[in-house]
Amino acid sequence: MSRRSVLPAAAGIGLAALLMSGCTPATTSSSEQDGRLRYLIEEQEDPEFLSTIEAHIDDFEEENPGITVEVEAMPFDTMRTVLQTQLQAGDAPDVFNWGSGPSFAGALAEAGLLYDLTDAYEEYDWPIYEFAKERVTVDGKLIGIPGDLETIGIYYNKQIFEDLGIDEPQNLGDLEAAAATILEAGIIPFAVSDQEGWQAGHLLSMTLSSKVGSEGIAALVEGEESWTSPDVLESLSLWKEWQDAGYLPEFPTSISYDSGAALYYSGEAAMLPTGSWFIPEVAANTEFESGYIPFPSEDGRGIFTAGLGSGPLVAANTDNAEAALTFVDFMVSEEHGRWAIENLGTIPPYPVDTEGVEALPLLKQVIEDTATFASGDADLGTNIDVVASDAFNQAMYDGFQGIFTGQQTPEDVAAALEAAARS
Repeated sequence: MSRRSVLPAAAGIGLAALLMSGCTPATTSSSEQDGRLRYLIEEQEDPEFLSTIEAHIDDFEEENPGITVEVEAMPFDTMRTVLQTQLQAGDAPDVFNWGSGPSFAGALAEAGLLYDLTDAYEEYDWPIYEFAKERVTVDGKLIGIPGDLETIGIYYNKQIFEDLGIDEPQNLGDLEAAAATILEAGIIPFAVSDQEGWQAGHLLSMTLSSKVGSEGIAALVEGEESWTSPDVLESLSLWKEWQDAGYLPEFPTSISYDSGAALYYSGEAAMLPTGSWFIPEVAANTEFESGYIPFPSEDGRGIFTAGLGSGPLVAANTDNAEAALTFVDFMVSEEHGRWAIENLGTIPPYPVDTEGVEALPLLKQVIEDTATFASGDADLGTNIDVVASDAFNQAMYDGFQGIFTGQQTPEDVAAALEAAARS
């Protein structure tokens, strides 16, 4: 989950009020029937982001005379409270970017506040990856477009690895041996940060996905297996064992996400566990070449975990459904996908030909790998915090901080996760 578009989702959005009504509001959108659309997106840190989006939408308007799109940007914390009010009042944007998870798009769909896109998927033949479509399917209906695809893995400093004679790890034993060699050289093996708490979702997702695979994660999330199982305990214990061995910074809970990244940028740490959305930042802030690998399993290379960023949803009460669908179709086009790769450094949730696309080599590699995984040719794990409840995520965040500070044991955390999952 990216800090830019999805990580705030971990805190939840308090949509309980939306669930009080399961029908579509009868009021109408503020847009008129003249092809004017309101499009709401989350405000980004980069001041150039909005103008980049607006320039791209200019291209859409040129291709679709009669449709104009008014772009609105709003801070996430404001958006999560204002959006639900607007949807209930019938004054929502026609199209808006929002999280694909059950606490986000799922909650809005259950409240009857999203336009049913099931027929549109068939009419426009949108080539969304099947696993991504599943994330925006609620009660058998397709209720949105999945956001950018994001994987979680481990970046490693190729220069440090070369200098120390370390090959790219092919299994968990290789990774632990590499960490020991790196520590002996006076370098922090893993730039693990956990001050904010949500990093726990990354840490548990990557270790557990490579241990039990996508089916194993699904069994846990769906309640078929217990979160107190040996696999979960081993995944939790690994990070404590590595902390005790000196493979992590001494106090991960005192290190912010940005500070952890800085340890990697400076070469003080050799590896950085985070997501594919970080490729542009890594390239911009380092002078060395980075590799990017999934968290290894005991007997192999392991698998990447995958989640989705915020994607376009259509308000159920839009007066401009036809124009809104035309706009969404543009957002699922090859043209838009290539533009997103070049300008935003993101991975579309559908196949895109990257030939001729100006993008970082590492990003292209990840896009190609993702297409292989998404096609079903290899397994792909799950970002747990994307599909779990707010209560579960909070137990996971608090639990990892408790482990790192010595206030909780892995057994304590596993029990808390199981209780939250059953609540």
